[in-house]
Amino acid sequence: MMLEAGCKPSLLGIARVELHLFLRYPKLLLAAAAVVLIPALYVLIYLTSVWDPSARTGDLPVALVNLDQGFVYRQQAFNVGHDVVARLASKPTFGYVEVASEQEARRLVRQGAMAFALIVPADFSSNAVPGAKAGAGKLVVFTSEGNSYPSAALARRFADDLGREVNQRLNEQRWELVLADADGSQRSIQQLHDGLLRLQQGATDLATGAAQAAHGSETLAAGAARSEQGVAQLASGAKELDTGLRTMFEKRPRYSDLRRLDEGAQALVAGQEELGKGLVQLQQGAQRLQLGVTGFRDETADSLFVSTRVTDGLNQIGDGVGSLESGLKTANTAHQKLADGSVQLSNGVNTLTNGVRAMNEGLRSVVRQLPEDTRLDELVRGSASLSSGAHALKAGTQQLAQGAQHVAGGLALLEGSLPVSIRKMEGNAQGLATSVRPAIEVDAPVQNNGSGFAPNIIPGALWLGANLAVFLIQLRLLPLFANGLSPVARLAGKMLMPAGLVLLQALLVWVAMVWVLHIEVHDLLALALTVGVASLTFLAIVFALTRALGDAGKALALVFLAVQLSSSGGVLPVELSGGLFALISPYMPITWVVKALKASLFGAFEANWVQPLLWVALAGGLALLSACFIGRWRYVKLLAMRPSLDL
Repeated sequence: MMLEAGCKPSLLGIARVELHLFLRYPKLLLAAAAVVLIPALYVLIYLTSVWDPSARTGDLPVALVNLDQGFVYRQQAFNVGHDVVARLASKPTFGYVEVASEQEARRLVRQGAMAFALIVPADFSSNAVPGAKAGAGKLVVFTSEGNSYPSAALARRFADDLGREVNQRLNEQRWELVLADADGSQRSIQQLHDGLLRLQQGATDLATGAAQAAHGSETLAAGAARSEQGVAQLASGAKELDTGLRTMFEKRPRYSDLRRLDEGAQALVAGQEELGKGLVQLQQGAQRLQLGVTGFRDETADSLFVSTRVTDGLNQIGDGVGSLESGLKTANTAHQKLADGSVQLSNGVNTLTNGVRAMNEGLRSVVRQLPEDTRLDELVRGSASLSSGAHALKAGTQQLAQGAQHVAGGLALLEGSLPVSIRKMEGNAQGLATSVRPAIEVDAPVQNNGSGFAPNIIPGALWLGANLAVFLIQLRLLPLFANGLSPVARLAGKMLMPAGLVLLQALLVWVAMVWVLHIEVHDLLALALTVGVASLTFLAIVFALTRALGDAGKALALVFLAVQLSSSGGVLPVELSGGLFALISPYMPITWVVKALKASLFGAFEANWVQPLLWVALAGGLALLSACFIGRWRYVKLLAMRPSLDL
């Protein structure tokens, strides 16, 4: 009341009242700031998504398949397919990816992994280079209009530009051949004259060399005959040597005989040592016996009881013992000489056995290395073949000399006439001018330009419809009796009416596409399910945002719509938008709605609409789950439940 009393009835007074409301309610001031910001956000989002698409065409994946087998034309090898792929790779206008097979490239395009594919057939060079007819060389550009109508437009423009570039390059190469032929025809006569003179001189030199070769072949034949005789004698002597050595090897003393001889010599030395020891002991015994006999004889000499005969016998024994001692000394001396001889004999036998063993090893090595008789026979036969070949060479060189003389005479005759050859270009004028014509093959064709943009316009319309449906109700208000219900029941009751509205919206959109615009639909049932599920999912998302943020959630839903439309590839392929839009595109619900719509409308993405529609339904389920528990309800009496719109 005080505010009304202080305000004068004027235009400024009304404005002052409104300004006071903004100052009194800070939330209203924040809402005004958001309203001011939203148009700028729309401009920023849309313009950044289409700001400079030509700078990001390198991110658009394009498959390259080169099957060209090449072609030899006028003694020059051509592989136009390889040249085309190399030039495209040198200036990557698009993100080219080389693929091994045509089937794999087509599959990637149908699935949406590639924007389009360039396929160079195996016979491309053989059809394009001669220029037999216009468009004989086919470059196949395969694209899917249903997957991405803008990408299909880029593919058509790419095909036109590539066709002009390839034809221009082929025309340049043909003119190079024509100019080379023209230049060659002007100089051909003089070059042929010079060539014939050099050829004639070469023929004369050939005849001289052939005569010398004939003389050398005669000498070679004589030497080969002598070599044949020497080889025969060598083979005969080698066979006799082989027989003798093998006989010696067979008659050689065995290692066991040599071992026994060596052991016998060593035993002889040992026996001599034992004999020497025995002789020494015998000599010592004879000395003791001599001493005993002498002492006994001396004792009995003066004895009256010992007879003379005993004394004489003792004398004889003493003499015999002396003779025995002298004989033992002589035997010991002879034994020493015999022991020295046995040692020398043992050393000699050892040396002999080692030498015989070494000789046996040498004989074994020699026998192993000796050539077999079959090899010697082969040597004899080879020598005979050499002699025969030398005689054949002699005859051949004589014929060569005669042929060289005939060649020299023929060249002298040829010099008088000079042929002039001018090669004519094959093909016809149209074929030589445009021998290459790209062929556009379209998968999942789109009826017209409007139909191509329908999958990107329909989600935006359904989202706006869901947003408007929420404006019809006071979303956070519930009657008092709903306070005792479960969160799911409260949300379901509040959503039932707007859900019916958005389903009616979806039905009208379906009718507009099928019966008003007459779009040729690939699968009517799939299209109906897609628009229905998308409408309910969008309503659930807007509901969740509004439950959490109030009316600010409705404004945020509009901003979210702009973000999704910019990242769904509507105006341009999302790869050309780049940055954040390409990064978030797979996570936006509208992206999957667009794929499901393209699959159901045109049969794009191999008509696989079920998988993207399941992702859309999952997003709606998650939004409903969050709306059940995030945000607060206001419970009022039934009389306080009023429309949210002032109509």
